Amino acid sequence: MNTKGFYWLTQLIGWFSYSGLIIFSVYNRDASKIDTIFLMNIFALITAGITVTHLQRMLHVRMGWLGIRLPHLIPRLLATSFISSILIAVIENGVAYLSGLLEPDQYPFSFSQMMVNILATLLLILFWNALYFTFHFFDQSRKQEISNLELEASNKEGELKNLRSQLNPHFLFNSLNSIRALIDLEPKKAKVSITTLSNLLRQSLVLGRENLVALESEIDLAKSYLALEKIRFEERLRVDWEILPGLESFQIPPFSLQMMVENSIKHGISNLPNGGIVKISANETDDTIIITVENTGTLIDIIDLGVGIQNIKQRLALQYVNGAEFSIKEEEGRVFAQMNFIKNETI
Repeated sequence: MNTKGFYWLTQLIGWFSYSGLIIFSVYNRDASKIDTIFLMNIFALITAGITVTHLQRMLHVRMGWLGIRLPHLIPRLLATSFISSILIAVIENGVAYLSGLLEPDQYPFSFSQMMVNILATLLLILFWNALYFTFHFFDQSRKQEISNLELEASNKEGELKNLRSQLNPHFLFNSLNSIRALIDLEPKKAKVSITTLSNLLRQSLVLGRENLVALESEIDLAKSYLALEKIRFEERLRVDWEILPGLESFQIPPFSLQMMVENSIKHGISNLPNGGIVKISANETDDTIIITVENTGTLIDIIDLGVGIQNIKQRLALQYVNGAEFSIKEEEGRVFAQMNFIKNETI
């Protein structure tokens, strides 16, 4: 229910409940007094109550009091509620005398009775205002929270787009470097490489528009990239695949696997005179899906792992928070780059 709907609901429930208590009290004392004139006065009380308190709310809105802090709001609320209760009590007594419910000879005006009526009405108005403002503040807090979440999501989406936009030029630059090395030495292989690169860029343009892609699509992209590098490295590059059946449809960030493969060649295989092995594997445990790129090499002489790895870390942190992590380590002459995805926390 929105604020406007809750406002009218509290208005009707409050004044009809208050009038019901009056009718019940009079009925217990003398049921014969419940006649048409009495009910007309009750209707006048409800109408006056709703009208005056609605004017009070309009004043709050017009003066901008709905947005001020509680310490500044309370004295204003007390003042307007007291004035409203006086108006309602005056209207109630005036209608009672004019309708003949109260006759001046039998029920002369009593200041003390008037104050009792004012205080009773004041308590009702304060209670109604407490309900209304509590709901209003809660509703505003909820809207602000939603707005903050939308802003955060928008910022994340913008950052992810910026990160993804870094990958295509970075990847293209490295691929063109590979082809450039072949042009003078082996022109035919360079032509084949350009065709392979064209197909690879077509794949990357499709994947680059997505937040998440199937592992199978990433594998196809990595295979195309490795085919391009295989032309350059020939027998120095050996590739091994170990993909657990059933994981092909698992969703991961685009270019993440391809960047890990590219990094393994740039910082590993290309620095070794005899080349080495790149092994790509995807496995799972009871609660984790593990994607690993293993290559011959060492981390000792590597200072900067490049744009790709930093990009993967940032995207995993943005898209999965604590549901995924990236790690890289060296063991016995091999470098292991690994992405771990917690099953019940992946998006």
